[in-house]
Amino acid sequence: MKAYISFILGILLLISPTFAGAEMEGYEIVSRFNEEKITLYGKKMGGMYRGFKVDFKGGIYTRPFWNSVTTQAFLPKIFYLDINEDQKKELIITLTTGHGTGLLLEEVHVFNTLDDHLLGNEVIVDNPLAIIHKNVKTNLTKDHAEIRVRDKQYKINIAPLDIDSKNLFKDIIFENIIDYEVMNNQLMVSVSGQIAPASFIGDIIITYEYRDNMYQAKTIDFIADMKKNPFYGPVTSSDYRVK
Repeated sequence: MKAYISFILGILLLISPTFAGAEMEGYEIVSRFNEEKITLYGKKMGGMYRGFKVDFKGGIYTRPFWNSVTTQAFLPKIFYLDINEDQKKELIITLTTGHGTGLLLEEVHVFNTLDDHLLGNEVIVDNPLAIIHKNVKTNLTKDHAEIRVRDKQYKINIAPLDIDSKNLFKDIIFENIIDYEVMNNQLMVSVSGQIAPASFIGDIIITYEYRDNMYQAKTIDFIADMKKNPFYGPVTSSDYRVK
């Protein structure tokens, strides 16, 4: 019985706010949205921020299992706006869990809000890799990369890239670039298609919608031309803030 009570108390600490003056020793400000009084705190440990706390308008919410890199250019991003058309703003936080040459790994966390409180648990966002697995078929040869996204077919001539056959992957992979943004009040993610260690051929762009109490794919497209990819331009949401 004591073990059960301890378990329940632990869960409540993850989802329930404490008062704004709670002990923050060992934490530092990671990102903030001053206009809305939203601040993200983390403990710096071995090149990563860990054990986060979210100060949402005076209430402190603990997220001990979150991790994000400490690199200034890749600090967590905070969005606070209505992305599910319920006339109430949602809190969206993106974390960078890894980055480097040919690598950018982000994860997203979404919360419903009401006035100055977060409502209940985090809202599930369907994993983009699972969405791709269900909706995208690929084929890779030494001359062409073929991608079928639902009922759309794309064929890209890769011969001009002159990739050494020993470096060419057996198939196109989607796992090393995962980039979340909020654009025009929509949650979106870009996942890059890679055919060799240093060769990318385009991006799968997923736009989410709120359906059946979670965020699922509304549209999924492939864009090979960087000039047509919204992720390579400025973020259009005015509600994006970092430290």
